[in-house]
Amino acid sequence: MSRLHGTKDFWIGALRTEGPAFAAAVAEAPPETPVLSCPGWTITDLTVHLGEVYTWVNTIVTTGGTTRPERPSVPAAPPAGTSALEFWQQAYDRLMATFDGLDPETPTWNWAPQPKKAGFWPRRMAHETSVHRWDAQLAIAAGEPIEAKLAADGVSEVLDTWLPAGRRKATGQWHGVVHLAAPDAGQDWYLRLRGEGVALLDTDTILDHDDHHARVEVTGTASDLLLALMGRVSFDTLGVRGDRALLDGLRTG
Repeated sequence: MSRLHGTKDFWIGALRTEGPAFAAAVAEAPPETPVLSCPGWTITDLTVHLGEVYTWVNTIVTTGGTTRPERPSVPAAPPAGTSALEFWQQAYDRLMATFDGLDPETPTWNWAPQPKKAGFWPRRMAHETSVHRWDAQLAIAAGEPIEAKLAADGVSEVLDTWLPAGRRKATGQWHGVVHLAAPDAGQDWYLRLRGEGVALLDTDTILDHDDHHARVEVTGTASDLLLALMGRVSFDTLGVRGDRALLDGLRTG
C-alpha cells in the first residue's frame, strides 16, 4: 500500500486553489440554488456552513492545547448586512493567516484517534474545502474533479482518520478485505473490515492465512473514489468487482 504523506505547505497550497474556486462558484449561483449533493441545502446554507467550520477551526488552532475547546452554543453566522459569501471570505482569510504561521507540531486538539497536533487541521480543511467546492460547482452544473494528488490524500484521510474515528454513515458489521485503486494517482489502498473496526494493510500482510471473507475491488480516479467515500457519487459509477455490500462500511462524510 502506498499512501501520500502531505505537508502543511501541500495542504495550504490546496486551500489557496480550492478556496477561490469555491467562492467563484458561489458568486455565480443565486442564493437559493439547491445543492444537489447536500439534500435540503441551498448554496447559502453551504457557504455559511463552510464559514462556520473555518471559524470553529480557527478557534481550535489559536486556543491550542489538547483539550477540546468549548464550542459556542450558537454557531457563527453572517452579521446583519453581510452576505453569506462575505462571511465565508472573512472566515477563510482569518484561517489562512492562522495557518500561514502555524507550527504543525503544536499540541492541538482534534477528534481523531491520532496525535493531537496542529498539522491535523490544514489537512482536514483542505479536504473539507475541496469536497464543498465540488458541491458548489455541481450546483451550477460545472463540477470539476478534485486534483489527483489531493484527492488521493483525501482517500487516505477517510481510511486513516474518519473510519477509525467511527464516523461512518451507516451502522453495521462488515467483514472482508477491500482494495481501492486510483491509477491516475498511482495509489492503492487495502483495508480489512472487522465488524465495526477497520485496519489499513500493507500489501504483504494480506497474503497471510486469515479468512478474509468476501472481498471487493474498486477502481476509479482518485477524485471519484473520494467523492464516493464521502457520499457524493455512487460506487456504481466506478469499476467494482466483488461483494458490493462491503462498500456500505466505507461511506462517511
